Amino acid sequence: MTFSEQTLARFAREVAKYPADQKQSAVMACLAIVQQEQGHVSAESENGIATYLGMAPIAVHEVTTFYNMYNQQPVGRYKLNVCTNLPCQLRDGEHALQHLCTKLGVEPYGTTADGVFTVQPSECLGACADAPVMLVNDRQMLSFMSPERLDELVETLRKAQE
Repeated sequence: MTFSEQTLARFAREVAKYPADQKQSAVMACLAIVQQEQGHVSAESENGIATYLGMAPIAVHEVTTFYNMYNQQPVGRYKLNVCTNLPCQLRDGEHALQHLCTKLGVEPYGTTADGVFTVQPSECLGACADAPVMLVNDRQMLSFMSPERLDELVETLRKAQE
């Protein structure tokens, strides 16, 4: 994959933060840059990053697949990750996930037909006392997500989309 000059400049700024013989340390930053610019990290992008950083493509793919913040396929404008680990499960995490899926008419990992929402289960988000918790677009954590709060969130995001 050929990256734009802007993207390569952003990569270079990240690589400059590490010793010259450790530029592969910038792999997560480079993945985040590609995702920010393209919406997801394709296999072609992984290969391009591997070439840029002098890494084996499988090593980049391992990073991409280890963390759920990297989208390996296009997602909706709003990616809703609902924690389904045990503490959240004990406080209706699975119910919150199913409520969102039913409300939006998708299965887990599905995207609505209009491309606005993608709903995914998530690993622990580190706010167990606030369960069930979720993350919107890998940035905003929301706590105590009852069905009513989930409905409010969906409506707020729909209005923001308009």
